[in-house]
Amino acid sequence: MHLYGQCADMDPILAIAKARGLRVIEDAAQAHGAEYKGRRAGSMGDLGCFSFYCSKNLGAYGEAGMVVTSDPKLEATLRMLRDWGQEEKYKHKIKGYNARMDGIQGAILRVKFRHLEDWNESRRRHAALYRDALADASVRLPEELSHNRHVYHQFTIRHPRRDALREGLTRESIGWGIHYPIPAHLTEAHADLGYKAGDFPVAEEAAATVLSLPMFPEMTEEQARTVAAAVRRLSNGANA
Repeated sequence: MHLYGQCADMDPILAIAKARGLRVIEDAAQAHGAEYKGRRAGSMGDLGCFSFYCSKNLGAYGEAGMVVTSDPKLEATLRMLRDWGQEEKYKHKIKGYNARMDGIQGAILRVKFRHLEDWNESRRRHAALYRDALADASVRLPEELSHNRHVYHQFTIRHPRRDALREGLTRESIGWGIHYPIPAHLTEAHADLGYKAGDFPVAEEAAATVLSLPMFPEMTEEQARTVAAAVRRLSNGANA
């Protein structure tokens, strides 16, 4: 998964998959235009999956998504899966779904796609401003690996007293998000797996400390500096 707009470290993942005969499916839902060593998110595995939900870097006006592949056999299977498993009309070769994107969503995305690079660069400028303004704040900033091009779907910081920090931001009418508050192994949906609190401490620590700051292309420098100033002041106070 290319989380928050930055590609995962794909070389070792691809090497392990090749050695064991596994397929690699990239979750690029948050990484439109992100790069890993010059390669675009979604182009490195056997399949690349993109979300076009309205809040994504490239979003439609409703529910939409796309799967990409360079494998003709996988392409044929995907085309059947999206259309009730039909190889051609009324000839159902496999069990499938009604997962065809509406034409109006495609038309909207075609127009918005022209602006994706500019929007991503705007996000990167906001991220650079945040980094500079929060350099002395008591928060852990997101890392951008030297061989990656991060597109900052989210700018997610960490703080040991995250809830106190977000409450302070709310009092100052500054938006925030938590991506994500409950680790998968602790959700009711996966209770049958038998995991308990403490089994995945890294995931649990992240869920308890992450906080996403406002991040969207149209944000002004003044707005970003206002957010950063509040985070710097509140985070230092929250450590007390």
